[in-house]
Amino acid sequence: KLYSRYILLQLCFLTAAQIPGSSLLTDCPPLGLETLKIDDFQLHASSMRHYGLGPHRGRLNIQGGLYEDDLYDGGWCAGRNDPLQWFEVDARRLMKFTGVVTQGRSSLWSSDWVSSYKVLLSNDSHSWVTLKNGSRDLIFSANREKEIPVLNLFPKPVVARYIRINPRSWYSSGSICMRVEIMGCPMPDPNNYYRRRNEVTTTDNLDFRHHSYKEMRQLMKVVNEMCPNITRIYNIGKSYNGQKLYAIEISDNPGEHELGEPEFRYTAGSHGNEVLGRELLLLLMQFMCQEYLSGNTRIRRLVHETRIHLLPSINPDGYEKACKAGSELSGWSLGRWSQDGLDIHHNFPDLNSVLWEAEAQKWVPRKFHNHHVPIPDWYRSTNATVAVETRALVSWMEKIPFVLGGNLQGGELVVTFPFDRTRSVTALREATPTLNDIFYQLTNSPITVKGQSCQCISQHKDTSDSHVVEHVVFVFVQVHRGIKGVVRDVQGKGIANAIIAVDGINHDIRTASDGDYWRLLNPGEYRVMVRAEGFSVSSKVCAVGYDIGASSCDFVLGRSNLSRIREIMQKFNKQPISMRQRLRQRRLLDT
Repeated sequence: KLYSRYILLQLCFLTAAQIPGSSLLTDCPPLGLETLKIDDFQLHASSMRHYGLGPHRGRLNIQGGLYEDDLYDGGWCAGRNDPLQWFEVDARRLMKFTGVVTQGRSSLWSSDWVSSYKVLLSNDSHSWVTLKNGSRDLIFSANREKEIPVLNLFPKPVVARYIRINPRSWYSSGSICMRVEIMGCPMPDPNNYYRRRNEVTTTDNLDFRHHSYKEMRQLMKVVNEMCPNITRIYNIGKSYNGQKLYAIEISDNPGEHELGEPEFRYTAGSHGNEVLGRELLLLLMQFMCQEYLSGNTRIRRLVHETRIHLLPSINPDGYEKACKAGSELSGWSLGRWSQDGLDIHHNFPDLNSVLWEAEAQKWVPRKFHNHHVPIPDWYRSTNATVAVETRALVSWMEKIPFVLGGNLQGGELVVTFPFDRTRSVTALREATPTLNDIFYQLTNSPITVKGQSCQCISQHKDTSDSHVVEHVVFVFVQVHRGIKGVVRDVQGKGIANAIIAVDGINHDIRTASDGDYWRLLNPGEYRVMVRAEGFSVSSKVCAVGYDIGASSCDFVLGRSNLSRIREIMQKFNKQPISMRQRLRQRRLLDT
């Protein structure tokens, strides 16, 4: 997942409930606590229970860890439960504040939320003014449970630099804990030192905004019309509500698999309310088209040497549902699942356990392959609990020989890679190493820095700063890392489904229909063995360098003796006699 949540309000802001006596509907967007536009050092508090529950964690929709006292916990919690506690945001410039959105603490084990609060404002952080309802302090009703966001709009906009939330009551069996977003518009202030830091300017032609399903489809059509020679739009199936799952292909020969050219896929939006990945892929297809036309050498080389597939919205039904509410008020669950209530991201067959069971029975590799693990029959049955979107994705992956793929999600900073489950059923956390350490290289890419917030994404609204798209491009450049080649017979014909095994790595791959293959590997020397039914085994040492670009390692396989005998026998309408049958016949003759 990518570290960031999303702002649907720019496209379809919810008509929020008004404060009694107020006719104002907010037209100001969120400041950016949720999206990290507001930095950690802009958040302060009167106290905190421990560092993992400090003010830097008081961001709307932030998620907690599996355990209590986690280093990255699910909200800000005060060190004491009394009416003197506060949570403060420094906007670093004058703002027109219009409202506050609050949630309780995200936790699997605790129930903590604030049920009412006051709002205080200041221009210098020393003198504070409380929002009034006439002559009395205005007390806002807040949360009744920990997950559903509650928006409170002010009776009228208030101009200040600092804003404080002062909890007045909280859940009786819990503590003072909050996740917060502030609604506000920047005020003109040309002398403000931080003006350039907070305001977004753009000089490129990328269409950076949130797109409805219809607008997404139209944008893909525009890209295709701009670059008809390198793009193709197609769909892999339909959603539960009948919306087509559109993908765009970017290649110098769209519609064809070219011999020796690896295929890469990017998908996004499996959780419909996580839209950053969707918009990144729409930006990426625009970026690649424009850069290709402008003669960008790196992009032109990628297009000529790679077949790229971008599917920006796996769950368009969920997106439409979340869009109607807006992210700040929909919580983490609305629109997350498919229309029929399935979590597409966790709806794929568990092939990990199938392989591990085969290993435990010592069936691998003679009776059971360590790759291309077959999908269970029950999963393919019509009455299986499988989303139509998931079935479409599985079918797509089986048709195209993808070498590498990435799925972009929104939420906390989490990188998942193949075989990321725990072998022990009861274990929540357990070391389960990936079978190929190439994935560790990918997780250390600039867009997935482990152990800290990915600050590059905090600037993702600024389309003039193209480093976000550059980081997305970085991952699919890695499809050209390792070895590649073609496995042929002595007549030069490609051999499909030949098995490529690398010594020391317990995960093999297979050749595509034309006999070509790609094996992701880190720099080094590897003993590679190739085998195919009816052919003799062949092996050689293949070297991988440090420069981007896979090393060529081709193989030519001769027919095996047994295969030749079978061909001769079949030619003369005779069945070959196995060695075991011959030995049995000799014993009978001897007796």
